[in-house]
Amino acid sequence: MDLDSLVAIDVHTHAEVSKDGHTSLSPQLLAASGAYFKAQGHRQPSIDEMAAYYRERRMAAVVFTVDAEHLTGQARIANEEVAESCAAHPDVLIPFASVDPHRGAAGVREARRLVREHGVRGFKFHPSLQGFSPDDRMAYPLYAAIEELGVPALFHTGQTGIGAGVPGGGGIRLRYSNPILVDDVAVDFPELRIILAHPSFPWQDEALAVATHKPYVYIDLSGWSPKYFPPQLVRYANTLLRDKVLFGSDYPVLTPDRWLADFDQLDIKPEVRPRILKDNAARLLNLTKETPA
Repeated sequence: MDLDSLVAIDVHTHAEVSKDGHTSLSPQLLAASGAYFKAQGHRQPSIDEMAAYYRERRMAAVVFTVDAEHLTGQARIANEEVAESCAAHPDVLIPFASVDPHRGAAGVREARRLVREHGVRGFKFHPSLQGFSPDDRMAYPLYAAIEELGVPALFHTGQTGIGAGVPGGGGIRLRYSNPILVDDVAVDFPELRIILAHPSFPWQDEALAVATHKPYVYIDLSGWSPKYFPPQLVRYANTLLRDKVLFGSDYPVLTPDRWLADFDQLDIKPEVRPRILKDNAARLLNLTKETPA
């Protein structure tokens, strides 16, 4: 990957349809997400299409699916498929995997194999969609393996559009995505690099507290247009967290084009912009020779 040629690294994009057309979420949950993001009817792109999209924009993208089979009953998309598809586009795509902690010891073995044999560079968790609290000891063997493997763990935080408006929220419990629950993970796995995904509505202050207190906890800015960012998030991004805030879009429900257009209007210091758009992610993902901070 030629970092010098890239203008940005998007650390949060979704590949939620397999090559055979199978989706990782039910039609009901996909429709709810589309309505929430005002993206009804948008088509889930293939990974090859995502590569072309990001290559055209001179950006790289972290790509993952979500393994939520335990809670939803919907069969997941194989992590191997995501990794192999990304491997065909190493100039722009960075594969993450998703392993539901409910898979137990089998999930731990899978995580090790995915990194060692398939080049996976990190793991995505969605506690509300996967039906577990991040501080549940059930997940600790999986965290231990990820820490040992030296790759980041990205946690969805805050409200989710998935299940929004569905009776009972489709069984999705929002409280599992309070970022303060990840604080225990950061304490008990002190070398694990953690990304708190999204402005964490309604728990933004909790996310900022954890990220400023724990040296290896980062925040990605995906899922919201920057014009809606809480003012305290912008203030911390400009100052205390300038080296720990990451550009993310949530593509395809929110495009990088839309995100970047609104980011241009945000009151971010000129010297901080390149850190958020590329430099912080490059260091965290070991795309540079520097040790991740």
